[in-house]
Amino acid sequence: MNTKHKPNSEQQSEFQYKRELIEHILTASDADSLEQMLEHLLTPAEFLEISKRLQITKLLEAGISQRQIAETLGVGIATVTRGSRALKDNST
Repeated sequence: MNTKHKPNSEQQSEFQYKRELIEHILTASDADSLEQMLEHLLTPAEFLEISKRLQITKLLEAGISQRQIAETLGVGIATVTRGSRALKDNST
């Protein structure tokens, strides 16, 4: 859902939830405690999905084709394309 069409209080709540998540994650003292924290917050599938999205970004930045990334990671081409668009949006 596009946040431009949400009521202002809902936007504020979502912003606050995201902010609290980021602040919570920043309390991790090392990689092991962060992994443990994420394992408590996310399902195994969610954790794997986020991990794959990071790999998509890294592989795109390395110049690997979208089709090859999709095949290598076992994700849909639309997922890779979304990552590609996000990279382009961040670079403008």
